[in-house]
Amino acid sequence: MSEFALLALGLAFVTLLCVALGIVCNGLYRSQQRLLAEQARRDAARDGRIRELSKRLDAYLTGSIRMGEELHELRRIVAPLPDKLSQIEQRDPDSLSFTQAARLVGMGASVEDLTQSCGLSKAEAELISRLHQPKKP
Repeated sequence: MSEFALLALGLAFVTLLCVALGIVCNGLYRSQQRLLAEQARRDAARDGRIRELSKRLDAYLTGSIRMGEELHELRRIVAPLPDKLSQIEQRDPDSLSFTQAARLVGMGASVEDLTQSCGLSKAEAELISRLHQPKKP
């Protein structure tokens, strides 16, 4: 074979190699584009979930804040009740009905039991019942 034939054969081989390399590069490029598109879809879905969770967290926090404010208000309302009960008991020192009612509540008496056995009004019996009920954990 002549030098020209060898050179032509080498050139044809290199050309085939370049075409094959081009095909492989094109396949890799397309594969990379598919992966990028898939990653973009996953990122969008993740960002949507994060936004949804953020909204839910804000709603929970808002609810917790409202509950805390309401608890604070209830504590403010309930705090003076023991003193008021003491004042009521001190107004009528001869009557032990409030102290007796408190003991009965501790033993599990109902509001109706208190009104019948201690001679209290329903409102007084409810107040004593709420003040002296055993605390639940």
